Amino acid sequence: MRKYIVMGVQGSGKGTQAKLLADALDLEHISVGDIFRWNVEHHTKLGAQVRRIVTAGELVPDDLVETVVRRRLHEHDWNFGFIIDGFPRSQPQARFFLESYDIDAVILLAVPDSVVEERILSRRLCSRCGLDYNLISHRPAVADVCDVCGGSLVTRADDTPESVRARLRDYHAKTEPILDLFRAKEFVVEVDATRPAAEVQAAIRAHLGVG
Repeated sequence: MRKYIVMGVQGSGKGTQAKLLADALDLEHISVGDIFRWNVEHHTKLGAQVRRIVTAGELVPDDLVETVVRRRLHEHDWNFGFIIDGFPRSQPQARFFLESYDIDAVILLAVPDSVVEERILSRRLCSRCGLDYNLISHRPAVADVCDVCGGSLVTRADDTPESVRARLRDYHAKTEPILDLFRAKEFVVEVDATRPAAEVQAAIRAHLGVG
C-alpha cells in the first residue's frame, strides 16, 4: 500500500500529477480542492463557508480542512493506497498527518511565483459541465465556449490577481515551513514542475522508483 502527498503552490499542477500517478498505481486520488468545489457548486453549508473564505483570497482554516480530510480518509475506499493534494498546508495539519498515517513520500512540485500567477489567471471553467481549461495549455476550439457541452467558460471567482497574490503570500508564510517536518524524515522528493505534464510525471515516477 502506498501513501503519497503532493505539495506545491496553487497552479503548480498538483491535481494533474496526482491524478496521473493515481491512475498508474491504482491509488485513490483525494483532492481537498475538489471536495470544497463540490460543496460550493451544490450550495451546501460547507460550500457557503468556503466561498466566503476563498473570495476574500484567504486559505481555509486548519480545523475545517482537517475535519474534511479526516472524514474523507475514514471512508477507507483506498485499498491500494492514496495520493492526496491540497493538504497539508500548515504545521498543525502536517503534524496531524504524520501522527495518523505512514507516508511513503511527499512530492514537491517546484514552480516560480511568476509562472504560477500566469497559469492561474489563464484558467477557465465551463459554467455548465465544470470542465477545466487553461488558455496557455488547453484552449477551447472556439474562444470562451466549452468543447464538450457548448457552455460558456468563466473565470473562477477566486482567480483574480489580488487573491492569487494573497494565496502566494499565505503559501510561503504558512505552508513552506512544514516541509522541514517532512524533510526531517527524508520524505520530500522535489521535482521541477515548469516542464510539460508528461515530463513532470516521468520525473516523479523515477524519483519514487515506480517506473
